[in-house]
Amino acid sequence: MNYLQAAQEITELVPDFERELKEEKNQNPYAIVRAFTERIKNMIRQNDRNLLLRSLQKMDKMYSDGDTVLKNAIEHTFIYSLDNFTAFCSEEYKKMIFSHISIDLQKIYSRQIYSHGI
Repeated sequence: MNYLQAAQEITELVPDFERELKEEKNQNPYAIVRAFTERIKNMIRQNDRNLLLRSLQKMDKMYSDGDTVLKNAIEHTFIYSLDNFTAFCSEEYKKMIFSHISIDLQKIYSRQIYSHGI
């Protein structure tokens, strides 16, 4: 899956995402993942669990089926941001979020968090 296919899949899940994409001047894997990550952050803040869980599954699918560039964008944008936008969540809510992220992405998250500052 490339970033254009990923954008199409996100739009199927979140129809108004297409409007955001049209506003984005530089459409590339990082821009697509950054915009979707912002959406997920807002879902977390608004406690929109139903759409959040489906979005996390979509991010996992994009990662598992994605080409190298899309995977890098997810690792460097979404995974890197996770700690920041779950920092103020309750422990229970944070555990629920992470329980809906694939083992592969959890490993990448742990590697980023525990190697930071070394």
